[in-house]
Amino acid sequence: MNKKIIALPKLNNLSPTLESTALKLMEEAGELAQAIGKFRGLNGEDISLQEQQVMEKITGELLDVAQTAVSMMFVLEENYGINIEHAIEEHVEKLKRKGYLLDITG
Repeated sequence: MNKKIIALPKLNNLSPTLESTALKLMEEAGELAQAIGKFRGLNGEDISLQEQQVMEKITGELLDVAQTAVSMMFVLEENYGINIEHAIEEHVEKLKRKGYLLDITG
């Protein structure tokens, strides 16, 4: 199974709640969608960026989404006792059951 390991830091100087983090996640996802539409010319605006610049901007927005998702994981662990590692294992098993991942062993 191919994996992309994402290790993003716990942000300090913040006091996130489940609700505030969820709202921030939706905001960041909206900015990602907006960047994809705008920078790929889907909103009717002329774009003056090269494709590589467009992809770099989209990547930046995607990382904002990922950082906020990781922040929510910290909130779930610290405030609600959720074991994220266990949840990830269950998530991967669900993906296998749905046929999104093939269980290839040696």
